[in-house]
Parts: sequence; C-alpha cells; structure tokens
Amino acid sequence: MLKTFLASIALVTVTLVQSVHAGEVKLTDPNKMVRQVADNTFERITKDQPLITTNKEHLRVIVEEELMPYIDYKYAALRVLGSEVSKVRAITDKAEKAKAIEDIQRFIGAFREYLVATYAGVFTQYTNQQVEFAAEQPFKGKDVVMIKTKIVEAGKPDIKIDFKVREDRSGEWRAYDMIAEGISLLDAKQSELQGILRQQGIDHVSDLLEQKSKLPVQFRGSDTND
Repeated sequence: MLKTFLASIALVTVTLVQSVHAGEVKLTDPNKMVRQVADNTFERITKDQPLITTNKEHLRVIVEEELMPYIDYKYAALRVLGSEVSKVRAITDKAEKAKAIEDIQRFIGAFREYLVATYAGVFTQYTNQQVEFAAEQPFKGKDVVMIKTKIVEAGKPDIKIDFKVREDRSGEWRAYDMIAEGISLLDAKQSELQGILRQQGIDHVSDLLEQKSKLPVQFRGSDTND
C-alpha cells in the first residue's frame, strides 16, 4: 500500500505552473474547479506558514476550509463500502435497516475525518512542487470527466496524475478519485478495507479510521497501512 499512499501525496502536494487568482471556485466547470482549488489551497499554505511552523495541526484547518468543500467524500465513501450499501437496501426489518443506515452514516463521517488527517499529514511534505495541466476536457453532457495533469519536480521523473471529477444533481463538480501512474486511490482503498469489512464489520472499520484520524498531524509515508 505504500505506492498507493504515495499516490495520495500527488493528489494534494501540487501547485500550479501558471496560476490564476481563484477567488470563488467555479463548481460548474470541472477544469477550472481543479485549477482554482489547487491555487487557493497552496496560496493559503504559503500565507499560513508561520502558524504551520509552530503548530502542524493548523493544516487540518486549511484542509477543512480550502480542500474538503471540493471533495465528494460521501460518494467516495460509498464506493469504498461497495456491496455493503447494497446489503442495506435489501434489509426489510425497519429497526435493523435504521441501524445499518446509521452505521453507514458513521462510516462516511469517519472516512471524511480520515481524509482530512491524511491530507494534513501530506501537506507537511509540501515543497512547492508544480503541476502541468493537459488541455481542458470537454464536459457538457458527461457525469464524470478526467482532468489530466503531470507533476514536475526538478531531479525527479514526471508523475502522471488523472483526477476523476463528478457532477452531482445540482450541476456542481467535485473530485472523488485520482489515478496516479495507473493506480486508482479509491479502488486501492476499497481493496484494502473490503476484507476487514467482511470479517469484522463496518463498525470496526469506522473505529480504525477514527483512531487514525485522531493521531497528531505528521507524514506517514512509511506506514503502508495508512
């Protein structure tokens, strides 16, 4: 899972080669959304460096305010759960179904906090990497588009990154997955957790995610279970 975690680094440790001052993020255009979120996030990290230097937990605040509004974490969490969601739909007992829905809602919350903690930890490694964007992708009439980028860092091989961005029912676009050098972060996380879900259940997985999200902010690239 180390390679997968390194892929998650690429999701958040990028800044723009040609940066446009973003202001309000345009959620109706997936191409502009990805560029603007990157711009806003790294501008904020640069501005808040004095706070980050004294307290790395401030990175959680930046992730919450600049990144998470544009991550479709609910959809991603349900994708990770996979067949567990289908099982809930098949439950006929009202009380049992209500409990199962409550468990899923808890998982979604735990998954979100895990993402916040993971991204905050990754941001401790930020050293002004750059990303080159491919030509803007047509998106009219589509539900999902792939925003293609290439991460460039002096002295290192380029890394190809594709962001999967999804349109919701209101016509707004948010990122839900990333493919780094052919590896889907979402599929990898689903594979990692499916065995635990089958053997120990959704509550146990939620417990694990909650425990990890409460750890102090730090980069954990050497922990293959992160």
